[in-house]
Amino acid sequence: MQYCSIGELSLVLGVAVSTLRRWDREGRISPDGRTPGGHRRYRVDRVLKQLGLRPSDARRKTLAYARVSSHDQKPQMETQARRLEQHCKARGYAHVEVICDLGSGMNYSKRGLKKLLRLVLAGEVERLVLVTKDRLLRFGAELLFGVCAFMGVEVEVLDAQPDISREQQLTEDLIEILTVFSSRLYGARGRKNQRALAEIA
Repeated sequence: MQYCSIGELSLVLGVAVSTLRRWDREGRISPDGRTPGGHRRYRVDRVLKQLGLRPSDARRKTLAYARVSSHDQKPQMETQARRLEQHCKARGYAHVEVICDLGSGMNYSKRGLKKLLRLVLAGEVERLVLVTKDRLLRFGAELLFGVCAFMGVEVEVLDAQPDISREQQLTEDLIEILTVFSSRLYGARGRKNQRALAEIA
């Protein structure tokens, strides 16, 4: 049985630690134990049940998730989506929903990713199907896979072994990191310059 701290539970549920402490005081949730130092430890599945976030298994569906980083890669996203749909149809999966997302693999606030996580936490997902692991997130996919494990969601990765070398993967990771941080840096500079011009005007 896996347990998590109140901070980890906060990340899983997407609420502040202070909110979880208030829910604890109100009796909405309760820890499954404490460490020798007195820190709360929770079972995520039991907390979700206490909060009424898990409906019956009859509603559970198969989610297929496709993602690309930019608008000019839209044809690749459509190719991913078709492949995922064909795979699910060949396996005979019922209640299939394809979520297509646009944005960096380092962006944790993408609309589709938020919807995916919300459905998983609501207990409405039986399995999650991806073309490759990095389509979910470039970094940190293991955290979401852990959430899926807590919720009993099967994860299928069609290409478990990428067809590119480890060196190329690392190069692409580095380029993505530089792209994200550059856009944030120049975006911040742009806003700063706009404020300065407004003050002069």
